[in-house]
Amino acid sequence: QLQASGGGLVQAGGSLRLSCTASGRSFSTYAVGWFRQAPGKEREFVAVIRPGYYTTYYLNYADSVKGRFTISRDNAKMTVFLQMNSLKLEDTAVYYCAASLSVSVDNYVTAARYDYWGQGTEVTVSS
Repeated sequence: QLQASGGGLVQAGGSLRLSCTASGRSFSTYAVGWFRQAPGKEREFVAVIRPGYYTTYYLNYADSVKGRFTISRDNAKMTVFLQMNSLKLEDTAVYYCAASLSVSVDNYVTAARYDYWGQGTEVTVSS
């Protein structure tokens, strides 16, 4: 199970840090991604942190957040973070975290590839 938290109301240009805490085993072997869904729009990929060789992880971002958002993880706390800086009005959405054992470089942007989803946390950016 995944629990997302950290959303809230922030002014444009501000920052928020989202957290996604997991329960269960073998957390370090899962890719964990963040998606978001704005009102009236489809769910879209934001970022993912994917296991690589040995203890390394690959980080991937949507072009719209590259340079502003940073994804990281603390496996000991079974938590993935999404640090969001320089927030824009268009970042307003419900943010979901999701986990998968099967995503790869070819399909990490595809929501259907993720097996477990958190309940979502709402982020509102105001002017």
